[in-house]
Amino acid sequence: MTKHQMEKDKLVLVTGAGGFIGGHLVADLRREGYRHVRAVDRKPLDHWYQVSNDVENLVLDVSLLDNCHRAADGAAYVFNLAADMGGMGFIENNKALCMLSVLTSTHMLVAARDAGVKRFFYSSSACVYAADKQTDANVTALKEEDAYPAMAEDGYGWEKLFSERMARHFMEDFGIETRVARYHNVYGPWGTHDGGREKAPAAICRKVIRAQLSGRHEIEIWGDGEQSRSFMYIDDCLYGTKSILESDIRYPINLGSNELVTINQLVSIVEDIAGVKLKRNYKLDAPKGVRGRNSDNTRILKELGWEPSTRLRDGMEKTYAWIYDQMAGQNAETQSRAKLFVS
Repeated sequence: MTKHQMEKDKLVLVTGAGGFIGGHLVADLRREGYRHVRAVDRKPLDHWYQVSNDVENLVLDVSLLDNCHRAADGAAYVFNLAADMGGMGFIENNKALCMLSVLTSTHMLVAARDAGVKRFFYSSSACVYAADKQTDANVTALKEEDAYPAMAEDGYGWEKLFSERMARHFMEDFGIETRVARYHNVYGPWGTHDGGREKAPAAICRKVIRAQLSGRHEIEIWGDGEQSRSFMYIDDCLYGTKSILESDIRYPINLGSNELVTINQLVSIVEDIAGVKLKRNYKLDAPKGVRGRNSDNTRILKELGWEPSTRLRDGMEKTYAWIYDQMAGQNAETQSRAKLFVS
């Protein structure tokens, strides 16, 4: 397979740079020596998960075409990660908001075309896959062709599937080299762990830590805990994202771990890391998504000779430690304020 090596003296644009994956990607590009990085997000800068001070940071809403033209101006490479998204609770209750991300997907492609961008990466999702392929917790791993006939996750998944097609047709009609990866449940430090947009690994870490800090050794689990997923550590996501952009893979490809676990097993991993055992309370009417989802990595192994390989236990240890530090710090600050108030 031939490879297009990104040039380190060219401008790289990352949209959604104030988010979890985007913040990591900007920092990673700087570590690798890319000298001109433009980081864009609509959130105020003090709400970004990570801020790299040695890059061009712009607060822009890239659902608007004029802002997309400003963001893409002079860029050679675009990583379009911007989207309105979150965990299953957010996705199931905000379908219209999720679908409005089509404005960002559309306008960034138009702006990239107009700016003469060399390569354009679009972050899609495993939520594009047909629901009838994901009804069993002992799921057969999802192959790329399983997205059709289409029956994507309502709202979020349909927007991703449509935008995949748009990226393909921009390549066919306008010659812009687009690359698409279907992310499978990315997790790691420096992400959201509270507020409703967090994914299962961060949510479970938060719940276990809260039980530890409060002394109430109970945990609420959405569903019966037997729904299954695979989870990809952020370092694998970053390596895969850059490798796919530089590759000749002109079709949407899976980017995910194939280490399948149930939510109950994930809870057990976090309990073991924390050194606690909690009483499990199951909220059967909570949003829980499809019954089972896993990534078939046959194609990425064939194309890149690589697949995400960070063990879930190893990645969760790092994630747990970071979230614990955040929550323990907040807890200590709250207690300190309470003492001041009493005194």
